[in-house]
Amino acid sequence: MLVVGGGIGGLGVAFSLTRQGQTVRLLESAPAFGEVGAGIQLAPNCTRILDDYGLLDEAKSLGVVPDAMVMRDAVDGSELTRLDLRHLEERYGYPYLVIHRSDLHGLLLRACERAGVQLINDAQVTSYENTDGGARVTLASGETHEAGVVIAADGLHSVARKLLVDDQPVSSAYVAYRGTVPAEQPRVRSADLSEVVVYIGPRCHFVHYGLRGGEMLNQVAVFESPKALAGRDDWGTPDELDAAFADTCDFVRDGLPFMWRDKWWRMFDRDPVMTWVHGRIALLGDSAHPPLQYIAQGAIMAIEDGWVLGKHVARHRAEDGAVDWTAALAAYEAVRPEHCRRVLTTSRKWGELWHLDGLAREQRNALLRARDTYDYSFTDWLYGPTALTPDQEPEMFTPIPLDSAEAGEPVAAGGTA
Repeated sequence: MLVVGGGIGGLGVAFSLTRQGQTVRLLESAPAFGEVGAGIQLAPNCTRILDDYGLLDEAKSLGVVPDAMVMRDAVDGSELTRLDLRHLEERYGYPYLVIHRSDLHGLLLRACERAGVQLINDAQVTSYENTDGGARVTLASGETHEAGVVIAADGLHSVARKLLVDDQPVSSAYVAYRGTVPAEQPRVRSADLSEVVVYIGPRCHFVHYGLRGGEMLNQVAVFESPKALAGRDDWGTPDELDAAFADTCDFVRDGLPFMWRDKWWRMFDRDPVMTWVHGRIALLGDSAHPPLQYIAQGAIMAIEDGWVLGKHVARHRAEDGAVDWTAALAAYEAVRPEHCRRVLTTSRKWGELWHLDGLAREQRNALLRARDTYDYSFTDWLYGPTALTPDQEPEMFTPIPLDSAEAGEPVAAGGTA
């Protein structure tokens, strides 16, 4: 079978399927495998899968298992709420881990190499089509590859997605800057590397946490671009970065000089779609469900997709090794689109919540401060075991209206949608 795309999702599904006895060829458009970016957060719904794959110990050795996740107000720096990540690990059975994106990618790449995945670079797929016996892809070079099934893990600008829906990426008008600070900098000593911290502010937020055993501090600065709102093409520039954080607290502003200022990431997602399978061609990862990053589930959803597909291949494999791909792909499509729809829509709402101003910001802060540290009503739907069938998908949380903070009533649950 074929996997298109050598990112985290493509490598994850390639490894998952080789574990089920499949021979996998993976096509990557770049001349070499690699990931651009800095830190990535892996919640228990992902570390549970890494453990099943036998990769969790290696991931932990490359990353950091923090003690707490803390949310602060970006303007005054005050703490709003926190998660005790050690207690969270007890609740869900698996740790919350932060790791360099390239380290996670390298871990999955090595796993694929050990498993015998055929890895092919410089293979840019320009078209997909179903055949009588499976599916075929055509490369920019004119070369073709055929297989019984093609998994399209070809990202935000997916070519395969066009077979299913005629849509475009949706711009959020927000931009992300990233950067890492080496341990010898005083900046690192002023931060608690046992915490994942997010400062939320009007139309901006700032995240930091330790990486590689505390050897560096990872930072992410995100803001709404006035140039994007004005319809300009040159949006997200460093001058906008500085202006967006001008009214934030000292700790946040002091981190801005450490951001990489020669590159930035414009933040797009797509509207959810519920059809991911076209004959013997199936979408996976960002090709199916590119999210905004506010609940840190983008790469995790892609890894979950591959794990779920592997489980359904096992369930629909006969004693002679033949797989009923129609049934396996139908079972995959029956469960994953709804879960990912929930993540995409919640990510959008969570981003709106983070970036409030004025009275709404004050109401949000009051609700977050009232949350009990050990209230998991807003994470149980996400961090528990990954559903294999629709009936296993947990119920969503119940949103709390912002104006309930004005009513003077006690707030039992944590946060709002």
